[in-house]
Amino acid sequence: MQHMKTMSRFHLWFEALGTAMLCICAGLLVTAPALAAAPMVKTPAPGYFRFMLGDFEITALSDGTAEMPVDKLLHGIKPAQLRQALANSYLETPLESSFNGFLINTGAKLILIDTGAGKLFGPTLGGLARNLEASGYQPAQVDEIYITHMHPDHVGGLLAGDQRAFPNAILRADQKEADYWLSAANLARAPADSKGFFEGAQAAVNPYLKAGRFKPFAGGGELTPGIVALATPGHTPGHTSYVVASQGHRLIVIGDLIHVGAVQFAEPTVTIAFDSDAKSALAERLQVFNAAAKDGDLIAGAHLAFPGIGHLRTLPRGYAWIPLNYTVIR
Repeated sequence: MQHMKTMSRFHLWFEALGTAMLCICAGLLVTAPALAAAPMVKTPAPGYFRFMLGDFEITALSDGTAEMPVDKLLHGIKPAQLRQALANSYLETPLESSFNGFLINTGAKLILIDTGAGKLFGPTLGGLARNLEASGYQPAQVDEIYITHMHPDHVGGLLAGDQRAFPNAILRADQKEADYWLSAANLARAPADSKGFFEGAQAAVNPYLKAGRFKPFAGGGELTPGIVALATPGHTPGHTSYVVASQGHRLIVIGDLIHVGAVQFAEPTVTIAFDSDAKSALAERLQVFNAAAKDGDLIAGAHLAFPGIGHLRTLPRGYAWIPLNYTVIR
């Protein structure tokens, strides 16, 4: 009996001790400093996305994002309809728009399509070269650069300071594009609010021109095995898309054939103020989109949400956009 009483006392003592320990631990949880109080990092992962197109390695490169007042830039849509189209994708204006370039390793050449804005468009852009390095390549490894058009956000990244950012690269663009943007006479005639476009293009391209490394082409055709230039004028006089093909797979790098996917896929007749010839830009967009949807080709857009690559499906009105599925190269 005495043994039982002793065991009972020990039981009560341990029970009391356990209760006290729980209270102490609870107090510690309340008063201990929160480890999650570290400052937020607020930096994204390196902006590149990679996949295989047949035997070719494709790397999408982010130059960054910038806000666009699309309510003031888009033409051919009513304000309420525009707001609703954006809201359907949980977006609003000004729209944070992606700026993308694309790197193609054919196995024989490393080719970059568009270079981003460099220092021309402010601190939220200009990250393409940094992301190229993060992706495992160096600017000096780029053999050729193909420009869709010479707006500053596509050619500004050609420079690092006042030097060529890609010292070993041959620069290529349509001759009509070069004739228009590199013309001193056109710069002199341009309205004051457009002169910066000419000045940016000339500053970016002239170092390659002086070094004998600018080689324009006329009208399109194969530039290197597996990559064909496709004339798609309208957004600018010499705007060019590039068809990349390997082992029966095709990717069409479309530059600025579209700017606001949330609006222009469903309403492809909507144009943008930056188009030099809106009617031609619309015709080229419809032609390329119809062909890509019919053939199942991928498209890659400079201002589609990064990485900006996907398929199109034709709808009774407009197109459905199907982003490329995330993949790991094995």
